[in-house]
Amino acid sequence: MYLQIQHIEKTFATEQVLHDLSLELERGKLLSVLGRSGSGKTTLLKILAGLEQADRGTVLIDGQDQAGIPPHQRNVVYLYQEPLLFPHLNVEENVAFGLRLRKENPAQIKEKVQQLLELLELADQATKRPFQLSGGQRQRIAFGRAIIINPKVLLLDEPFGALDTETRSNMQQLLQGIVGEFGITSIFVTHDLKEALLLGDEIAMMQEGQLTKYKNKQAFIDDKRTGVQQELAFWHRIHKA
Repeated sequence: MYLQIQHIEKTFATEQVLHDLSLELERGKLLSVLGRSGSGKTTLLKILAGLEQADRGTVLIDGQDQAGIPPHQRNVVYLYQEPLLFPHLNVEENVAFGLRLRKENPAQIKEKVQQLLELLELADQATKRPFQLSGGQRQRIAFGRAIIINPKVLLLDEPFGALDTETRSNMQQLLQGIVGEFGITSIFVTHDLKEALLLGDEIAMMQEGQLTKYKNKQAFIDDKRTGVQQELAFWHRIHKA
């Protein structure tokens, strides 16, 4: 397995947030993690990114133990709900930022950025600053900046939560296309049932710091704890009415 999480535990003060959590994910797969606020989803992502330290347990990426590796050396990208772009840089400069930090050849950087902006349908926005763009466009820039460095793992913490319905749908399709094309191993955290089912190659549910990963989507749908059955029953009643 490419990503292995083994017996992770985390406590803040007197509250245990993660309980003996283990997970495996194959290379290039996208795992949807569904769960309510406070269930431990964000804490798990921060531990994977190196932004929090687990009290116990091991994180392996491609067989390498991540213990002691600082966040900037893990090649793991964490995307928040807010794009967190550099306001003083234009679109092209924001996307190129990670490659310039790595001191890649300027000509190669320019070529990579141009190709990616075309894929993101932002080539005509290259010289604009973030404040001149819509929320969906800013989120696409954040995606571009994340994937251009070819991360080992992409972590997405409810990245579409602040977007309107149409923009959110467009971003979901874009994410599926990008992750598929680049083969990026990804964990997508959401509290939206439809979104979890739509985006994930695999699906898991977090409850009170414990993670259940399902063997397939049908097993997730059949589990009454997930809420899928209740939602299906609701729409069935609406349809009959």
